[in-house]
Amino acid sequence: MKKIWKIILSVLAVLVLSIAIFIYYSYKTIYKSEKIDGKREAIPSGITGINEIDKGNADWPNWRGQHFDGKSSLTGINTNWSEGLEKLWEVNFLCQGQATASWSAPVIVGNRLVIPGRDEKNDLVFCINTDNGELIWQTSYEAEAGTAHGPGSRATPFIDGNYVYTFGRSGDLVCWQLTNGELIWRKNVNDFGGEGPIHGHSSSPLVYEDKVIVQGGGDALFMAFNKHSGELIWKSNTGLAGFAAPILIKEKDDIYLLIYHGKGLSCIEPENGQEIWQVPWEFHMNATTPAVVDNVVFITSFTMGCQAIQITKDKYKVLWENKAIAAHHSDPIIIDGYIYGYTGYSGMNKGNFKCIELKTGKEMWRTREIGQGTTSYVDGHLICMDVKGNLFLVKPDPEAFNLIGKMENALNEVKYLAWTVPVVANGKLYLRYLQTLVCYNLMYE
Repeated sequence: MKKIWKIILSVLAVLVLSIAIFIYYSYKTIYKSEKIDGKREAIPSGITGINEIDKGNADWPNWRGQHFDGKSSLTGINTNWSEGLEKLWEVNFLCQGQATASWSAPVIVGNRLVIPGRDEKNDLVFCINTDNGELIWQTSYEAEAGTAHGPGSRATPFIDGNYVYTFGRSGDLVCWQLTNGELIWRKNVNDFGGEGPIHGHSSSPLVYEDKVIVQGGGDALFMAFNKHSGELIWKSNTGLAGFAAPILIKEKDDIYLLIYHGKGLSCIEPENGQEIWQVPWEFHMNATTPAVVDNVVFITSFTMGCQAIQITKDKYKVLWENKAIAAHHSDPIIIDGYIYGYTGYSGMNKGNFKCIELKTGKEMWRTREIGQGTTSYVDGHLICMDVKGNLFLVKPDPEAFNLIGKMENALNEVKYLAWTVPVVANGKLYLRYLQTLVCYNLMYE
């Protein structure tokens, strides 16, 4: 009898210890910042400066590119990755300090790249010369921020002419002059009733006509500020902010906003913020950007699954709903009537990459060959990067998975998770992991 009790107590002890370890690591994962390990550099003291801003033939000025669809207009890329890609330059100063994780993707217009960073007290903004990786200007502002996955920015900036707009984790929406980094205006959405979700304000800003539009959450779920002055133009609705960027959709001759928030997907009048309709899809972390083709919208979120929705000016109709893709925060891409993207939890490098028919929701194929990660599209190919910094070149084909090339350790020393999406602009590929930004030549030499 004593032997049985010893066995029972031993099993209970192991169970309690396992639960305690799980709770500890879950707490660290959810509420603490990833530590900045690996190669780190001080911010360069010598700032080069460039007076003129040139424009490229395939710029990437905002989240998911010029058309908000994750597709670059670049053509003629190098598809022979047998010897890897040529590294042009690398910087390792975007995050300063031990617990200052920042995740924003870069935006690029011609010879200028803008990317946020963080130190112990301040949100940082860097402007980098795309030709050589040299610092053109750097600026900052003090901002208190939470620690869940770091205090740094999640939202990706938006370049509009000679101005760039950033949105910090703490709710600071800021306009900077692209030429020299001069502060034009700064507003905090929380001062207008906004309230960030658990991991902080993450919705990348959208510039449309004279407005900068973000998700504010709380009593200011949708917000529009004057892009010139920073004055509030309108705010509307209440509820939990999502992590997804607002995007524009054209229905016949009319332009509308689509905003994917904590309660679902809303269609908004951009002039006044009035909600036209809302598709219920309640989840505390709606993070993926809606993918749009013509008048069909595809949404997905972790555990919830996915929907295809047909929309008109006044109403919507759900075409189908299933769990074929349930993306955590990896944005799918629609190509020739098929959806390509990762599904599942982004917290480990195990997942399925799938092809789904947009019209029906039918799964065409799946693969586990390329881990879990993020995706961009360029010149008839998908560039996928898993969360450990390995690159894969995939040819979209609804009939079968077609891996063209791969490049291991395109990002080195990835101790945690490389969540920032690959960005393609003007012949170059940009990869970010916390303090590190790497630039590769994507063209034939």
